[in-house]
Amino acid sequence: MDNYGILSIIPPALSIFLAIYSRNVIFSLATGAFVGSLILADFNPFFAVVNLIEEHVYIQASVGSNTQVLLVILVIGGFVHLLEKSGGSSAFSTVIVKYVSTPISGQVSAWLAGISIFFTDSGNALIVGPLFRPIFEKLNICKEKLAYIIDTTASPVSILVPFIGWGVYIMSLIENSYKDIGLTEQPFSVLLSVWPYQFYAILALLSIPMILSTGKDFGPMAKAQEKHNRAQKQQEKKRVQQTSVEPKSDASQARLSTFLIPITVMLFSLISFLSYFAFTEGVKSVHVRSGILLSYLFASFACAYLMKQRKTISYNESLNSFVKGMEKLILICFILILAWSLSSICKELHTGDYLASLIGNAIPSNLLPVIVFLLGAVMSFATGSSYGTFAILMIIVVPVAHTLGAPMPLTIAAVLSGGLFGDHTSPISDTTALASMGANCHHIDHVSTQLGYSLITGFMTIIAFIIAGYYQSPMVILIMIVVQLVFIQVLMKFFGKRSSIEQNPTQTQVILERESNSIVKNMR
Repeated sequence: MDNYGILSIIPPALSIFLAIYSRNVIFSLATGAFVGSLILADFNPFFAVVNLIEEHVYIQASVGSNTQVLLVILVIGGFVHLLEKSGGSSAFSTVIVKYVSTPISGQVSAWLAGISIFFTDSGNALIVGPLFRPIFEKLNICKEKLAYIIDTTASPVSILVPFIGWGVYIMSLIENSYKDIGLTEQPFSVLLSVWPYQFYAILALLSIPMILSTGKDFGPMAKAQEKHNRAQKQQEKKRVQQTSVEPKSDASQARLSTFLIPITVMLFSLISFLSYFAFTEGVKSVHVRSGILLSYLFASFACAYLMKQRKTISYNESLNSFVKGMEKLILICFILILAWSLSSICKELHTGDYLASLIGNAIPSNLLPVIVFLLGAVMSFATGSSYGTFAILMIIVVPVAHTLGAPMPLTIAAVLSGGLFGDHTSPISDTTALASMGANCHHIDHVSTQLGYSLITGFMTIIAFIIAGYYQSPMVILIMIVVQLVFIQVLMKFFGKRSSIEQNPTQTQVILERESNSIVKNMR
């Protein structure tokens, strides 16, 4: 194994720096990947380019699971554009505002939807994002807030469910690690014992309603909302005039069924598909991705049929709209391919191994969990991969914990929490990119606005692992939930800013009410 030492951390570190500095993710990822290939090619530029394209970009784009994700993203992009063209998306968001009439209730609804889509982290962003984008727009909530809610419910809820892809993968790592040190415990029972100590996942999921309950934001998120409010005020007069002059726009005339029927087809198809495998051979990751792709295709067919029946739009026009929707997400596909390529380069450079070697041997057993959490966070942030961090750290940390006599469930939980935290905050993570895509939000804006909220949960998790290292008890999570709630309340009291939406209701709400009543009449 080649030892690249400190050189191994240059590519991901450079990508992260450039992403923050230039705000251009494509350029940042491409530069980091090229520098990594340059190191692998002994600094020969020609071979570096060849290595990057042939051994990483091509390979990562052709990996079965990656190709499936790209196809799913493109199909969903086509469906979302088709639904927007039909007017169904606008009709749904306008009607739902009658029942989800405040920014807080809208955000809570998005949080609940995010928790309910637990079977896949990518599916969370690809389903919840397009569904709530028009609702957040109607309620004047910035896109960055939706991206934060999507990202904070995606991986955290998936990692807590043992019978989906995440759980199967983690149990396989536990089984192999235990086998290496002669332990024979069942991986499923070990994973269940780990569950109460997955501090970051639990605290992250609960941080959303804690923050929403204050009705405030702070830091970059508050600035993003203020910027959004200023933009809305500038456009408000124009929107009011257009609404008064053209009261019977496509959005107001669209039927709610134009939205509900395709969505029902999508959900029914997905549930039926996954249920079949759940009762036969078991639901695998490929089944989830296949189910999402097929269900969105069926929903697109339903949408095209309704458009032909109700708006006399031909199937050829619908197909063109579907393709235009796919084209909008090409950039996201490039980001994902480059992120996967950089991750594979980091694996070849042994970036994770080098960072893991920084643990050292002289570690007190009581402090091992918190040190593992911090190391996992650094590794996952630098590589943009929680999966890779789990694989590397589990093999290294489990034998160390066994030798030091450290609590095994707590140590494994530290691996999972650290990998999750780093992945959640990393600008080169594919799940972070998908959350940006789902909310139609600028990627770096999402990263910067989410970071402050993620750091709160990360800080609470550090305290939790320190306490649990000395007093291993499931009660620790209950204590930290209370501590986090109090901390957020105090933080928002002194540093939070209340959205101007709730302080100064505008004519927009009156317009929305008028549109809602119009659509309800059409439904009748």
